[in-house]
Amino acid sequence: QPTECFLSRPGEKQESTVKAKRRKKKKISDILEKSAPKPGVPADLQNLLSQHFGENRSVIEIEELKLSDSCFLPANDLTHSFSSYLKEICPKWAKLRKNHKEKKSVVMLVICSSALRSLELIKSMTAFKGDCKVLKLFARHIKIKEQMNMLEKGVFHIGVGTPGRVKALVEQDGLCLSSTKYMILDWNWRDQKLRRMMDIPEV
Repeated sequence: QPTECFLSRPGEKQESTVKAKRRKKKKISDILEKSAPKPGVPADLQNLLSQHFGENRSVIEIEELKLSDSCFLPANDLTHSFSSYLKEICPKWAKLRKNHKEKKSVVMLVICSSALRSLELIKSMTAFKGDCKVLKLFARHIKIKEQMNMLEKGVFHIGVGTPGRVKALVEQDGLCLSSTKYMILDWNWRDQKLRRMMDIPEV
């Protein structure tokens, strides 16, 4: 009787094959979990700009990207609520708000990592903003044309949104930054994956 030829018979385990141990990839959340939250400092932003633009810019162009210390206000030392922090860095808000009459612009621009975080920040600045107009500048459920129309027709004092949508509005001439006096980066907040806004590659 001819027998079937098996390279390895069913059920047999070849001794020579040892399962290669899969190396566990380090996730960014594992690394970030170990680092304690600390207030952002101007050097953090400067380093980020240098890293991002360093490869394709000349030394002179990189020098031009450097912002002097006078451009920065104190960071939130993590003891303030969002409203009390804004009151501290912007004591003349009532006057600035009153004098702002330009359309297609905002006096204060708050940039954060997601639409949900934007809504959180808008709620938490109630004590600071008073009766001034706040515009949501994120993509979730809001078309860019709607935001451009609103900016064109009305006067808004504060814009809160995500980097991608803010960038798109500026590029499409929907948002003009000439009247913007303050830009707040939501630097320390972390999402469910423990990423800060600046840890997200797309940003």
